[in-house]
Amino acid sequence: MTGRVPDDRPVRAASEEVASHRLGRRLVLAALFEAEFGQRTADSILERHLAESGADAATESFARALVGSVLADRDRIDALITRVAPQYPVVQLARMDRTLLRSGIGEVLHSGTPSRVAIAEWVELARTYSGEPARKLVNGVLGTIARDPEAGAYRASGPGPQ
Repeated sequence: MTGRVPDDRPVRAASEEVASHRLGRRLVLAALFEAEFGQRTADSILERHLAESGADAATESFARALVGSVLADRDRIDALITRVAPQYPVVQLARMDRTLLRSGIGEVLHSGTPSRVAIAEWVELARTYSGEPARKLVNGVLGTIARDPEAGAYRASGPGPQ
């Protein structure tokens, strides 16, 4: 034994990425939820939240990309919700539940985060911000979309730290 400390940079980098994406998801959820009330755009709300949070560049990049994806693909995302969960019309969902689903689907479809990781993170956010029924709904809808080859969910080739 040489007395050297093992190099933990890859582990630390992965841990920082997880924390960065976790904060980014919360900021995305806050921005898109607040935008549901129609006073400001999601982009401007997100910029305010990013400035207030002191987020690092990785968090900012992830959050901006996810908000952009959800906004650009909202009609397709809503159509997927309608197809997968017809008993829950998008316009009748509570604002928070609708925002959780749109954000989670946006990440599953567009972020490069492995679907299983994105689903687990959004299910936890649903449990925290809306409750058990929303947790089940988010889990069911995101899981179905992730398995649907027509939906175009990101397919990871291996485990990822996101």
